[in-house]
Amino acid sequence: MEKIKMAVPLVEMDGDEMTRILWKMIKDEFILPFIDLKTEYFDLGLNHRNETDDQVTIDSAEATKKYGVAVKCATITPNAARMDEYNLKEMWKSPNGTIRAALDGTVFRAPIQVKGIEPCVKNWEKPITLARHAYGDVYKNTEIKVPGAGKAELVFTGEDGKEIRQVIHEFTGSGIIQGIHNTDKSIESFAKACFAYALDTKQDLWFATKDTISKVYDHNFKDIFQEVYEKEFKDKFEAAGLEYFYTLIDDAVARVMKAKGGFIWACKNYDGDVMSDMVSSACGSLAMMTSVLVSPDGIYEYEAAHGTVQRHYYKHLKGEETSTNSVATIFAWTGALRKRGELDGIKELVEFAGKLERATLGTIESGNMTKDLALITSLENVNVLNSEDFIKAIRKNLEASL
Repeated sequence: MEKIKMAVPLVEMDGDEMTRILWKMIKDEFILPFIDLKTEYFDLGLNHRNETDDQVTIDSAEATKKYGVAVKCATITPNAARMDEYNLKEMWKSPNGTIRAALDGTVFRAPIQVKGIEPCVKNWEKPITLARHAYGDVYKNTEIKVPGAGKAELVFTGEDGKEIRQVIHEFTGSGIIQGIHNTDKSIESFAKACFAYALDTKQDLWFATKDTISKVYDHNFKDIFQEVYEKEFKDKFEAAGLEYFYTLIDDAVARVMKAKGGFIWACKNYDGDVMSDMVSSACGSLAMMTSVLVSPDGIYEYEAAHGTVQRHYYKHLKGEETSTNSVATIFAWTGALRKRGELDGIKELVEFAGKLERATLGTIESGNMTKDLALITSLENVNVLNSEDFIKAIRKNLEASL
């Protein structure tokens, strides 16, 4: 078949360890033989980030703003052990955090459902997409270990010098204090991204906080969401037959467990962190979870929801066989190719992305899968494949569909 032509490049962000190995296999087996691939390539491997003082990460984010769609491999966020292992100049920040900040983006994660890997919650017939606010709250906190008796106060000093002051607690002994913050601008961007993505994917949107207890902080989130909805999205939602509603986080958790799925659940930063792990675990594996960063301006960056699979990488370096699940990374590529095709009006690119996804899921449903899925599948007499053979099995199914 003639290769599918692309009009505008994708931004391609290469990564680290075992996912970097899978990245090359995926391109060689699924992308390059069938697509005349155009990318702006950035190496976000830790060595290259170190060589460029992490400028490469900033450059990749700027390129994503320019071209509108990116696909990213999993990357290392270094700790003290990585400092020694890679001889780093400094403990570079999370690339995901840098890119999120640059794009002012919201993270949307959803399980990849496949026959034979049933969710623990039996009534979840469709994926539940978690929309996680990616700024502030406990992740940008300030903490104090209180040594003994004394008064703790919350103080804001305006540019004009005027103070707002409230007593937090009168301590009679030792304790702890935590200060968190957010900004109206970031919350508004979060809301716009959630409403826009709901329209794009034709799904209802839920939003939940604890405004009955947090009557200023959480209520501010609720108010901004409602204002954005009323001003910009209410008519669009009604025309599309979609629903937006707000509820308490307690109620949302209860309703989610009884729901059939097929909606977006928007959460504050910590809630989204925890609930996305709950949903992914209930659906089988982080390697079966899509993740896309969406900016309020409609810029998309697709990636796998998991890490670099360090343990398998060390086995790979020793020449040992691995059985690493590449599904989430494949779906990062298909998500980016589909969005590029939609934006550029290239129907063939959209259709190819769908065929590759169906070939991937069909391979698993036929009983051919990696070890992590074989341990949890309800299918009988499955064939456990190594990393490379799993990708080659998908290639056979893809060729048959083409």
